[in-house]
Amino acid sequence: MTLPASMRYIDHGKGGPAAVMQVASGPLPAPKAGEVLIKVAYAGVNRPDVAQRSGSYPPPPGASPWMGLEVAGSVVALGTGVSEWKVGDMVCALTPGGGYAEYCAAPASNCLPVPKGLSLAEAAALPENYFTVWTNVFDRGRLVAGESFLVHGGSSGIGITAIQLAKAFGATVYTTVGNAEKVAAVRKLGADVAYNYKTQDWAAEVWSATGKQGVNLILDMVGAPYVDRNLRCLALEGRLVQIAFLQGSKAEIDLGPLMVRRLTFTGSTLRPRTVEQKAAIAAALREKVWPLIEAGRVGTLIHATFDFDQVVQAHELMESSTHIGKIVLKVGG
Repeated sequence: MTLPASMRYIDHGKGGPAAVMQVASGPLPAPKAGEVLIKVAYAGVNRPDVAQRSGSYPPPPGASPWMGLEVAGSVVALGTGVSEWKVGDMVCALTPGGGYAEYCAAPASNCLPVPKGLSLAEAAALPENYFTVWTNVFDRGRLVAGESFLVHGGSSGIGITAIQLAKAFGATVYTTVGNAEKVAAVRKLGADVAYNYKTQDWAAEVWSATGKQGVNLILDMVGAPYVDRNLRCLALEGRLVQIAFLQGSKAEIDLGPLMVRRLTFTGSTLRPRTVEQKAAIAAALREKVWPLIEAGRVGTLIHATFDFDQVVQAHELMESSTHIGKIVLKVGG
């Protein structure tokens, strides 16, 4: 396959507000051993992209300096040692960076087939959220059928994924969102109970709704103002998994519940993990979750699609938190 000499990508310069981003031109990345080169049709927009653009989330060593952690498109070249994919295969991929570009290199083992029945735009909205939710809710959080689960930010990409997967695997799901429209949306996606955190004391409501027993697992991305209340909402042997600190990482907490109810408070990040660790998550998703997607039991919700040169508007929407579901960029044809 003949490839072009250059490609368009989104340059965020030295970082700053959304307006610093612009379309630039540069050479295609060359796939290393164990990697594939993907002609990107769509790229997902995520909060880590906003953090990287603003200068607070630099890429790990060896990763592309450009934004973009998930893509969908066609394989156009193979690095040495790649046997599981061939040129022409349609894939979606968790990338270490560089997804905001017409071509992106990604580890072959971190790619998954585009699920049957999904568009490329929908497929591009899967990897970051599904990898994150699977490893944190089911691996680290150990959620099993019959347990109760609270996820904050239920209308975000992470939230809608966590709600659907938890329900599909037999949990009772509680969530928090910021307005009545979002309450209705997450209930439609499968949440058993949704609280408007602006008008309700969600911690008191959860405690009451569970008969003062608490929930088994909480997935939180808010941080500081929620930590103490999260711990107080956990059941005996409950687990709190922290995946972001959107409102700060420093909090004063009462450690009493941690000891009395034998709680686990843990957290993780995804991007710095090794290719092999991400490959293990990909394998679990392909075995246990991709059949659910293809059966229509879980999926993704696209809130808005922006053309490549509208990336500023895409980031502004992400930062507004008014969206319900995923935001994607249309990169290629």
